[in-house]
Amino acid sequence: MNIRSAEFLDQLQLEHPIIQAPMAGVSTPAMAAAVSNSGALGSLGVGAVNSESAGDMINTTRMLTERGFNVNVFCHRPALGKPAVESAWLRRLRPEFEQFGAEPPATLREIYKSFLDDDDMLNLFVMMRPAVVSFHFGLPAPHQLERLHGAGIFLMASATRLDEARAIAEAGVDAVIAQGYEAGGHRGVFDPDIPDDRLGTLALTRLLARELDIPVIATGGIMDGAGIAAALKLGAAAAQLGTAFIDCPESLADSGYRAALNSEAAHHTEMTAVISGRPARILPNRFARWGRDAAREEIPEYPIAYDAAKALHAAAKNKAEFGYGAQWAGQGAPLARSLPAADLVRELACELEEAL
Repeated sequence: MNIRSAEFLDQLQLEHPIIQAPMAGVSTPAMAAAVSNSGALGSLGVGAVNSESAGDMINTTRMLTERGFNVNVFCHRPALGKPAVESAWLRRLRPEFEQFGAEPPATLREIYKSFLDDDDMLNLFVMMRPAVVSFHFGLPAPHQLERLHGAGIFLMASATRLDEARAIAEAGVDAVIAQGYEAGGHRGVFDPDIPDDRLGTLALTRLLARELDIPVIATGGIMDGAGIAAALKLGAAAAQLGTAFIDCPESLADSGYRAALNSEAAHHTEMTAVISGRPARILPNRFARWGRDAAREEIPEYPIAYDAAKALHAAAKNKAEFGYGAQWAGQGAPLARSLPAADLVRELACELEEAL
């Protein structure tokens, strides 16, 4: 283990350089607590819920563990509704709804706030003081960072390229998460309107570890102890794993999601924006295939597009069709294991020790 990793573990009082990714809609208080109780860093994804629900999740997690954990929020630019685009999108989706005997929504809405506009969530964090708060899709405003730091909270933010990582360091954030293109779920790009350099985890981690003075956490395609060891040898302080935890019993993944993860689909993950309005890596299901010929300008903004996707998934699932869900997964999906979260952390720690 490198010096940077040892310092990071000591700062957060961790036994293992392992972070469970805060997968909104998949991670649970039970999962986060089990991971933290095992000496790693558990995480909650609260970007898609309001402050009241986030407070309930934090309180439930604290009932299950005395250790610290991470709470993640989204810092995307607030959506601008485009009625013409949204109406055309709903017309295009109508046949998909009708095959399940359902009607598409009459209109679409922004289904959750960006943290940039969520004073209630900010006040909740300052009051409840989780050990770690992390950000995806960008950075909070300076006054938000100041209040969080003033509450003694350790801050982390995702970057997909060097300029994003430099902005994170210059803002005073404590650690950067190097999100490689292999990662499952949403790309953390700050600006979705500029070309994505699509840097892989290996190259991005090494680049950021060489260029920055803050700890770098590698994420994307890492599924076992050997992958964690490789990240540490590249200069990372820790590794963040998301897809590895999807099939844990504590996960909220439904049976269709789990079946897809354990199928041939795991070998063929793809990027799509049709589900939420932002590029995200998914197991190739019916919705992803349907949207392959959709032009980017035809898709409503994030997270407005997600409103339609969630309605379609609910209609399909009601007819026992799971192929329209947000089945996020990274390129390491074929290496997924079906283990309780605590057992998985122990396996990862043993594999890491052997690899090092």
